[in-house]
Amino acid sequence: MTQTERPAHFTLTEDEIKAKFPERLRGYDLFRAMGSPKHIVAPMVDQSELAWRMLSRRYGADLCYTPMFHAKMFSDAKSSKYRDEQWQTNETDKPVIVQFCANEPDALLAAARLVVGEADAVDLNLGCPQHIAKRGHYGSFLMEDWDLVSKLIRKLHENLEIPVTAKIRVYPELEKTIAYAKMVEAAGAQIICVHGRLREQKGHKTGLADWDKIKAVKEAVSVPVFANGNILYHEDIQKCIDATGVDGVMSAETNLYNPALFSGKVLPTWQMAEEYIEICKQVPTKNSFVRGHLFKLFRYSLPIHTDLRQQLAQARTPEEVEQFVGAMKKRLMEDEEKEGKFEPGSVVADEFGYKKYPHWICQPALRFEHDKEHSQSKRLLNEAKASPAKPEESKKTAREDVEEADSNAKRQKVAAA
Repeated sequence: MTQTERPAHFTLTEDEIKAKFPERLRGYDLFRAMGSPKHIVAPMVDQSELAWRMLSRRYGADLCYTPMFHAKMFSDAKSSKYRDEQWQTNETDKPVIVQFCANEPDALLAAARLVVGEADAVDLNLGCPQHIAKRGHYGSFLMEDWDLVSKLIRKLHENLEIPVTAKIRVYPELEKTIAYAKMVEAAGAQIICVHGRLREQKGHKTGLADWDKIKAVKEAVSVPVFANGNILYHEDIQKCIDATGVDGVMSAETNLYNPALFSGKVLPTWQMAEEYIEICKQVPTKNSFVRGHLFKLFRYSLPIHTDLRQQLAQARTPEEVEQFVGAMKKRLMEDEEKEGKFEPGSVVADEFGYKKYPHWICQPALRFEHDKEHSQSKRLLNEAKASPAKPEESKKTAREDVEEADSNAKRQKVAAA
């Protein structure tokens, strides 16, 4: 692109930016400096806090993102309360990328400057699909305002001492998805994470992430690309890399239910809970964060031990939380003794690719376990990729069959991995 063709908010050329920040890493230099991360913990509001990042790193996470922070609140000159409550790091928390949501370039830059020296990069959230993001006009609700997206990224690219990255969602149209990713790259994003779901794919409409679109983005841009979506088990990581060619794979919700996901280990939930609680003793963590993690870790056990669910809900101090974990551990060890010791190698995936573990073992959250309609859509998609249907065999395309299966699954929501 020539200088005359550059958008007005591109006030510096790439050569001028390099001269301004000669030490700042770009693209694959940044990727390699962070250790060429393959296993990545996603940014999750109130859930990818320091203590959880430390636990995840213990079990194979190569790179962690912070929770999404609101740039304007983070940089509030009148009060640092929000920033002090939300942002923690230490010498073991490396590499780390701090994520912000924003719709004002100056506010984004002000917030980003506050983490220089502690973060390896700053990420712009362009994927949050929640109603609060719609009200606040950020996240995936900037997908209709490419000019603003470009201005936000460019503001950091031209003025921040550390690199800027971006996390995006896909559009229904492949061509638009590719064009969007290339625009994000042109604005200055040094890594792009692609969540392969549409903005509308949330709640009971979560459905499958589209690895084909992630692959297309990877082939279209020159910066590293991370994939997000459809990671339920350890083996899915390599499957995703093989299918898309991405540089790394990000996990969100599955990491919350199984923080040992990246290690490939199959461990009891109480062990993960105990380790997390011990970390929280070193790193003070909000009680609401801690209880939120424990509700997820014990998702399949709390409906069995309902009295302990009430105990967890009422726990207000670290001591009460630790008492709950001890009580749950005792119950789960008794359950295992009654039902027989679990052997990881004994679990075989069913015809739909799902595995059934005992309730005391870490496992992904299937909203409605073995939902057959969702499973059918997964199977259809795999079959469509293996051997596309001939036009005369059906009036519908394989993709239409998949979409119909997903739309019929009104009660399904598989982990938004």
